[in-house]
Amino acid sequence: MHTVVLTKGVPDFREGKVSFDEEGHLERGNTPTVMNPNDEHALRAALQLRVRHGGRTSVVSMGPPGYESVLQEAMESVYADDCYLVSDREFAAADTWATAITLATAIERLGTPDVVLAGFKTADGETGHTGLQTCWCLDIPIVTHVVALDADPDAGTLRAKRLVEGDHTEIETVEASLPAVVVADPEFQPSYRTARDRLERKRLRADARERAASIDDHVTVWDHTDLNLDPDYVGLDGSPTIVSSVDPIPRAPAEREATVVDLADDEAFAAVTDELSPFTGGA
Repeated sequence: MHTVVLTKGVPDFREGKVSFDEEGHLERGNTPTVMNPNDEHALRAALQLRVRHGGRTSVVSMGPPGYESVLQEAMESVYADDCYLVSDREFAAADTWATAITLATAIERLGTPDVVLAGFKTADGETGHTGLQTCWCLDIPIVTHVVALDADPDAGTLRAKRLVEGDHTEIETVEASLPAVVVADPEFQPSYRTARDRLERKRLRADARERAASIDDHVTVWDHTDLNLDPDYVGLDGSPTIVSSVDPIPRAPAEREATVVDLADDEAFAAVTDELSPFTGGA
């Protein structure tokens, strides 16, 4: 069974150093990057399938050179066998549609895996479109808002529990034929019920950590020529979305008052000690 997980590097908004060019496009090369938090749920779902059914797991990401840290984190999370970075200046400033075309082409080059997993949405775009549009390009079934998942590779089916749209309490069970795309919901919780599953997970973890330590040896980079993509249909030129303006995200104002104390000032430090002592339990 071959599973593919889509992951993305997003700006680390905690650093407050998000860089944009004059036209409002994010300069990813000048912005600290972390793995998209919502992709973790897709990674957990893929790992559960891998533990239960074996096979091969690949991670695919689109971004600039230097995404090795994102791919390394993904490999350690899902215990992936290999990673693919789709990277080219021609892909820059792509909207979700152009991104989906590029990712779908990369997935097809892998041979149309059994299950493609994507996160709910990204922390930078917040559209939730990429997984769905990638599925449309692949022309295979999709199951969204998935909170529990399993597959029957021999029967060529996937069975999932998903949240009903707009309702976080009602759950429905659905079945789809393989290959399929799965969008994992933040409520997804993996399950390892048997001793065999837990032992297999431990074995896979040890192997993956060894691979991740030499991540460069396990990353394949594809550009638009490798994927036989026309630059007119990818990147900014292939993006129908028009961004009218971008407003920087301001830092949240501090709501707590702070008192600066010089440690050499015994009287001031004694006042701090007196203030904190009621919370120490008398220690």
